[in-house]
Amino acid sequence: MEFIIRNKWLSFRGSSYVRDINEKELYKVQGRFWSFTRKKYLQDLEGNTIYVIRNKFWTLFHHRAFVLEPDQKQIAATVTKKIFTLHDKYLVQSKFGEITMTGNILGFNYNILLNGEHVAHVARKISLRDSFVLDLKEGYDEHFFIALVIAIDNITDESNESAAAASYSSSN
Repeated sequence: MEFIIRNKWLSFRGSSYVRDINEKELYKVQGRFWSFTRKKYLQDLEGNTIYVIRNKFWTLFHHRAFVLEPDQKQIAATVTKKIFTLHDKYLVQSKFGEITMTGNILGFNYNILLNGEHVAHVARKISLRDSFVLDLKEGYDEHFFIALVIAIDNITDESNESAAAASYSSSN
């Protein structure tokens, strides 16, 4: 099944929506106006929280995000991206097992392997706002894999801001 995860045109909180391939709204992603960890909530259309996604507060040699259960006490997954890599590669320790997400050098396409088995593909669309298409095999937890894509977006945003800040400080 394919899911489209797209940022809203105007959102001060980093909110997004999740739709099916026919543009029917399935879920919403609510961000916070101010959050050091880019906390976001994957919710059903009634506003019930399914997963909470947030970045690690401190980043040293790798970027890290967490997918938390709704009570925010149990970690469903830890997503890690090393800073010094040629290709985009995310390692995920999750309640379902080990997940590897490997992207091309530009970071526009990712293959997702769960315990060595290919289960999904993520294509990042080039547009004025972040947009992803998740193509997930039948029988897997769609909520969880949508939350992983949101975690990648969080990490990418944090990584891009870090690079921009480093570029700005070196030019002054």
